[in-house]
Amino acid sequence: MGHTEADLVQMLHTGPFHLALRAALSVRGLPLQRVQHHLAHRGIRVGVTSLSYWQQGLRRPRRPESLRAVRALEEVLELPGNSLIRLLGEEAARSTAARPAARSYRALLEVSAAVEELLAGLESPLDGGLHTVGHHERVTIGPARELLSRDSRHVVRAHRDGIDRYLAIHHGDPGCDPARVRVTARDNCRTGRVRRHRESGLVMAELLFDARLRAGETHVFGYGFEDGTGGASGEYVRGFPYAGGQYVLQIRFDDHALPVRCRRFAQATTGAPRGARTDLTLSGRHRTVHLVEQGVRPGILGIEWDWE
Repeated sequence: MGHTEADLVQMLHTGPFHLALRAALSVRGLPLQRVQHHLAHRGIRVGVTSLSYWQQGLRRPRRPESLRAVRALEEVLELPGNSLIRLLGEEAARSTAARPAARSYRALLEVSAAVEELLAGLESPLDGGLHTVGHHERVTIGPARELLSRDSRHVVRAHRDGIDRYLAIHHGDPGCDPARVRVTARDNCRTGRVRRHRESGLVMAELLFDARLRAGETHVFGYGFEDGTGGASGEYVRGFPYAGGQYVLQIRFDDHALPVRCRRFAQATTGAPRGARTDLTLSGRHRTVHLVEQGVRPGILGIEWDWE
């Protein structure tokens, strides 16, 4: 897309950083290889891939050497001093103000090491840039007491600019074969890369949005996992890194595999004792139990049940 000088002036005033950088590159007519060459002459080494990520909004310069490169870019692209640096500072301030306090994967998942390994393989940060506004999850338990499937209707809000994907994590029950677990993208997303960790029974899937979100924007999407490969299931849990809005969990049991008792519970971390236990009544005709949490706090929520 071509840009005019007037577009560039406007972008330098309003941001965001990546659009201003893209406009400057377009107006000056400089390909990334030439920009890299000019920076190298100033003693600054930056890869073309990094420059591309910066202008697409996939990465933001943060390290001291990266910020030094941005100052040099202002010279190379003949921009007013501090014009790009100012945009970065403003976006960082907005992101910090909007980002809620987080709880780590180590606190929420017993298989956190496997999660971090898969994240590293996807070159994805631990903070995916999104927190939950609302989540309605439906879990189906099959006739052999196995977890057959789970479907999610998810509403998220970005707490930084440039977010265009969500990483969904499925942790199967003991005996789960991740190679046979299927991921389905439903409303307003499509499936990207899928990674599996056999030893822990983990499946991690990228769900790609059609547009990049700016900080504060929301997105509604749906997805599901089909499993059925594990042994008898005795609970379903969901970890929440951030405080958020409403969470609804509904579990449906097969007519030929009904539990004798169901309870909801909450935990601060995986190592903490389970508290806030409340008995749940299985509905007669639909064979379901559910929980509703209006204001989710960082931690773990779930439903457990007894077969005997």
